[in-house]
Amino acid sequence: MIPLRPMQPPASRPRCRRLPESGPAKHFLLMGVLAVAVMAAAGPFRWVPEAPAPSRAAKVASEIALAPSVATKPDATPRAEMLAKVVARRYRVAQGAAVDVVRAALREGRRHGLDPMLILAVIAVESRFNPIAESSQGAVGLMQVVPRFHMDKIAPAGVPSMLLPEANIAIGTRILKDSIQRGGSDAAGLQLYNGAVDDETRAYANRVLTERRRLEDALPRPPDRA
Repeated sequence: MIPLRPMQPPASRPRCRRLPESGPAKHFLLMGVLAVAVMAAAGPFRWVPEAPAPSRAAKVASEIALAPSVATKPDATPRAEMLAKVVARRYRVAQGAAVDVVRAALREGRRHGLDPMLILAVIAVESRFNPIAESSQGAVGLMQVVPRFHMDKIAPAGVPSMLLPEANIAIGTRILKDSIQRGGSDAAGLQLYNGAVDDETRAYANRVLTERRRLEDALPRPPDRA
């Protein structure tokens, strides 16, 4: 018969390894505990997909929409309102549409150093302020831009449609500015803009400049100051 060994009484509590008093092991353990506590407080992790980068066309549309308004100058809003009233009455355009066109002309005139009245006169002669005007030669919009001739300006800007009034005025003003720089004067530039360089009578330029004078004459005169 095999003698049984007496059972050892159970220990009062389990033995645990003590943390080292110092050293890298203790620091790493404390950092791990702290990281777990921070993650628990922050809540469950959620992955948020990154928004896609805006397209070039969207950037241009945004730039046009956020371009400085004529109202940034103290005297710009009254002038825009007066011009819009003249345009609406003279060319039978809705007041809201006239305001938008006038503001775009003022904005692009400041941007390119052109007289906005000249821009409005070109619009009057080219389309009579009809934003969806199209010619048999392919000219479209307020300033009758021919897209196939000016893709160097349209394509980099990412303009979605040349029938959009703001986009048409922006591109048309750039074309007009380049034409005036090449021609050396407003009259010569207007002939280049119209593609009528060989016309010695400068009939197109005369029409636009006459229309500008009529627009200026239609504006109310400021009161005389004593």
